[in-house]
Amino acid sequence: MTITTDKRSTLRPALHFTAEKMWINDPNGLIHHNGQYHLFYQANPYGTTWGNMSWGHATSPDLHNWTEHPIAIPCDDEEEIYSGSIVFDDTNSSGLGDNDAKPLIAIYTSAYKPSSKRSGTQAQSLAYSLDDGTTWKKYTNNPILTRHSAHFRDPKVFRYTGTDDTYWVMVAVEAEQREVVIYKSEDLKHWEYLSNFGPANATGGVWECPDLFPLPMDGDPGRMKWVLTVNLNPGGPNGGSAGQYFVGHFDGVTFTSETTEADDSTDPGQQLQRYDWLDWGRDYYAAVSFNDAPDKRRIMIAWMNNWDYAEAVPTAPWRGQMSLPREVTLATRNGRPHLIQRPAVSDLNPASEPSAAKEGPIVLDSSECQLRAGLQGAGIIDIVLHIQDSGEVGFRIQGPGSEIRIGVRPAEGILFLDRTAARNTNFHPTFPSIDRAPAPTKDGRLQMRVYLDHNSIELFIHDGEITLTDAIFPDSPLTSLTFYALDGSATVDSCITTDTTWGTNGT
Repeated sequence: MTITTDKRSTLRPALHFTAEKMWINDPNGLIHHNGQYHLFYQANPYGTTWGNMSWGHATSPDLHNWTEHPIAIPCDDEEEIYSGSIVFDDTNSSGLGDNDAKPLIAIYTSAYKPSSKRSGTQAQSLAYSLDDGTTWKKYTNNPILTRHSAHFRDPKVFRYTGTDDTYWVMVAVEAEQREVVIYKSEDLKHWEYLSNFGPANATGGVWECPDLFPLPMDGDPGRMKWVLTVNLNPGGPNGGSAGQYFVGHFDGVTFTSETTEADDSTDPGQQLQRYDWLDWGRDYYAAVSFNDAPDKRRIMIAWMNNWDYAEAVPTAPWRGQMSLPREVTLATRNGRPHLIQRPAVSDLNPASEPSAAKEGPIVLDSSECQLRAGLQGAGIIDIVLHIQDSGEVGFRIQGPGSEIRIGVRPAEGILFLDRTAARNTNFHPTFPSIDRAPAPTKDGRLQMRVYLDHNSIELFIHDGEITLTDAIFPDSPLTSLTFYALDGSATVDSCITTDTTWGTNGT
């Protein structure tokens, strides 16, 4: 794929996938099949704002280098193609395969247009591919599941194997009721209602894009838990779009959460801090996981944007991008299950790269220290901060006329990312923000990895215990670091910066 050069090309991501030219939002149909990771996604083939919803398509052998393909499932006169998922029907339970090919089955939401006799409703439909996802044919008897509802959408389908039986399971949402609804099927075409979950925990916006999957607790396959993720808009911990998760048990019929919090706070903001968030930033939404990832890994991708300002972000001729793929695991933290997230491309180890530069220790006594980080707007920064007795300690990532400030306030127990001075912030009144997350220190230290891209930052705290993802739009590349401490002393135990020119768009 050739990337078109434009006047805002300095904002095109180097580390994250985006389309060459069009609007994209939710990731859909994530599956690993025949050696390729398939990323489908909501796309507008005709513009850079939301509309004409169709499924775009990209593939990668390694979650690192992506190749964009033509639109996979286009909208038509009667329906737009909303979010959904893909499974490999290896037993041809659907009967849609032939003697030479077993089908990939896409289950997606049909959002019916005024010209349709089903106008104003959403239902689940099916398309299938016999050539490994290159071309798709819509099933003639669509829709395959309807509740005659205006907000029934976003099916995630997987194969469930119980003690005595195996069948397909679908989790979808009644978005405005804040409910996840669960169905089963033997053939992917006929569905039986099983149960529902919710409302629970964060309900400040509609629920969308659910996912349900098992993970071993602390790496022990004898202690399996089930994780239910659900995204909501608005109602996130820092405003607008976000994703939350629940951990519990699924018996093939009902999901039961053991991490639902009682709403016993008179302060709504304080109550939000108690929930389990996939990410604490403002730009991590519609996260879902790959089916059939190798070695039973659970890998998630999200849309890196926020519905508060998504249609106004200053990029062209493209708008919207995906997060880094993240491998998720479950670990015990403070006596309860906690989702750990790490970048899924395991060979990206900055310390071993020849372009890595290491600094430290750096002593800060109510002072500042500037480094030439050697970054050119995209790279990786590994930092260990020894907080000591400082009231606030952190660093600024800087470029001509722009800076991002990331810091810790130990007395408040918070980490923050301040993007208000990122220069290009006036395209929407809700974009300038200081976004906060919990900052659990260990032995008085905070370890973080920063994935800096030309228009985004993803923070991973303590090897993925806490994540925070925010978009940024500086006018010029960010190239240097300035560490600081306020009201006391702190030490930068180590700082490793790695410049990178990854080509995730296949350039």
